[in-house]
Amino acid sequence: MILLVTPSSRIADCVHALQTALGRPVESAGTLPAATALLRAREYAAVVIDQFLLDADPDGSEQMLQHLGGAVPVYVNCAISGVERVVREVRTALNRRQREERILRQSAERAVWNELRETVTAMLLSCDLVLESSGVSPAAARRIQTIHELANTIRTRLEGGDRP
Repeated sequence: MILLVTPSSRIADCVHALQTALGRPVESAGTLPAATALLRAREYAAVVIDQFLLDADPDGSEQMLQHLGGAVPVYVNCAISGVERVVREVRTALNRRQREERILRQSAERAVWNELRETVTAMLLSCDLVLESSGVSPAAARRIQTIHELANTIRTRLEGGDRP
């Protein structure tokens, strides 16, 4: 969902254009307090903010910006920007946010897989050491061998890049 914050008389046209172009629901607020109330109540993917409001009420804008959450702010000047430009800027901001989230997710995934590789290697070494030591009962050795085989399966998947 997108939130459009502007006192512009063209707000209805802009809401319609954003909904049509982006295929997402769009809500609007004509004032910063109204926008703050909406931000407290819902999550938004993007918040399109008229620069005029930010300049006219710095304290109110600061309070509203504190409630953005995960929404990407898009600053526009509705007095000089056409609806097409607003749509283009919002689309660009949403695409940029998607790319950033994908990169962060891939980075976190790589870090987890690398950590798993280290843990699996430690498990394999521990199993090897126990299996080589004397005094291990045959039943315990079978269980440890099963653990060793499972850890090997996991290592093979990690090395092959086979990810869920």
